[in-house]
Amino acid sequence: MEARLINLPKILDKRGNLSFFEHPNQIPFEIKRTYWIYDVPGGEMRGSHAFKEQQEFIIALSGSFDVVIHNGDKEQRFSLNRSYYGLYIPKMYWRRLENFSTNSLALIVSDKSYNEHDYIRDFEEFKKLLNEK
Repeated sequence: MEARLINLPKILDKRGNLSFFEHPNQIPFEIKRTYWIYDVPGGEMRGSHAFKEQQEFIIALSGSFDVVIHNGDKEQRFSLNRSYYGLYIPKMYWRRLENFSTNSLALIVSDKSYNEHDYIRDFEEFKKLLNEK
């Protein structure tokens, strides 16, 4: 499966708009964990790892940031800056979040509970594991 942007429903209302996501209509997995990243100091990045099994869906609920992914062959950059679309990242994609705007809020949902053993934190090890498959 490929990483891709997923557009979410946008219900327009003069009182304020509403968007949502659910499985299986928008995201291709059931949610086991939800977390968010905020108050990132200027110039800092988050992530810089891959998951052996975990899939994620990332949304910019507020502000903006870039998600840079690598599949072992090529790097892609996705700028997230609207709350009505997000980035689906399958397992075995290296990712980092960077270029956070002031007051940005990144919401991440995943199909697995936290498991430190699922993380790959060394890029060379990541490429080696990809080549073994």
